[in-house]
Amino acid sequence: MRIISHTCSNTEIVCTLGRVDWLVGVDDHSDYPPEVVERLPRIGPDLDVDVEKILALEPDLVITSLTVPGHERCLERMEKAGLPLLVTRPHRLADVAEDIRRIGEAINADSAAAEWAGRFEQALNRQPPPGSPVPILVEWWPKPVIVPGRDSWVNEMLALAGAVNPWADQPAESLEVSTEMVRDAAPQAIVMSWCGVDEAKYRPHIVRRREGWEAVPAIAHDRIFAISEAWLGRPGPRLLDGIELLRRVVQGVGAG
Repeated sequence: MRIISHTCSNTEIVCTLGRVDWLVGVDDHSDYPPEVVERLPRIGPDLDVDVEKILALEPDLVITSLTVPGHERCLERMEKAGLPLLVTRPHRLADVAEDIRRIGEAINADSAAAEWAGRFEQALNRQPPPGSPVPILVEWWPKPVIVPGRDSWVNEMLALAGAVNPWADQPAESLEVSTEMVRDAAPQAIVMSWCGVDEAKYRPHIVRRREGWEAVPAIAHDRIFAISEAWLGRPGPRLLDGIELLRRVVQGVGAG
């Protein structure tokens, strides 16, 4: 089977399920595992894929996604071209597990998919740490400040780590928050997880110097953490590691 993966998360799922040799192309932003993606043809950025390049690679299956605003335009163009598509759009960790199962079934990797889906189910069954949940601001983008809303798997990740997203009740996948909203929420920590930016380029001083944020507990106590969006923003196997990284943030707040 000839598989093309559109989006980092789908690339990681295919590789985790043992179908590396079936991949014939990936989007420009897929970067993991590096030893795999470095040798593969690229189909363009995830928000502007080159349909002609995809057609030229003669895929039997294109695994695509609707996890980011703008993906729907790519999907429309691929549908118009008559490409064989499998579309993911998870909002919860259980959805991620189900997508892994669906992809596994489509690429003849049912056993591996069942194992990984089971790991997500085990994680969801774990009890969160005792005590009141710690309000934590997870920051997808620094200017304007974009955070997860109600329809994000990050809410469950935070809960399993002993934390809470102050905007978990907002009916959106993500939303822009104002200075007033952040002051009212009073997050005890801020996690930079800037989408599409290498973690080495995250800049805590950009968060610290925001006007009006001085009294926010996370800023006042200098609790600004960096966790690559690879661990929080990509709905694939590494979200399980992301939960553990968030646990460390919660522990850091408690130690402070």
